[in-house]
Amino acid sequence: MKKCDSCGNEYDKCFELSIQGKTYTFDSFECAIHKAAPRCEHCSMPIIGHGLEKSGRMFCCDHCATRAGVTELRDRVD
Repeated sequence: MKKCDSCGNEYDKCFELSIQGKTYTFDSFECAIHKAAPRCEHCSMPIIGHGLEKSGRMFCCDHCATRAGVTELRDRVD
């Protein structure tokens, strides 16, 4: 059995996730998100969807981007 890189659980249904040449093993999507998802620069929440990016800075929403001084990003078009 493989061992989860996030929680250490040994599980027969683990899966592997490769990101930028590095491969991780996880027993659940929850562990994969915890370990591998990018984090919002402002609030540190894991970014599970597309998120917003400006000059290599990642944000979960335009509210957090604005709070961090990045004002030209928008979540949606009105």
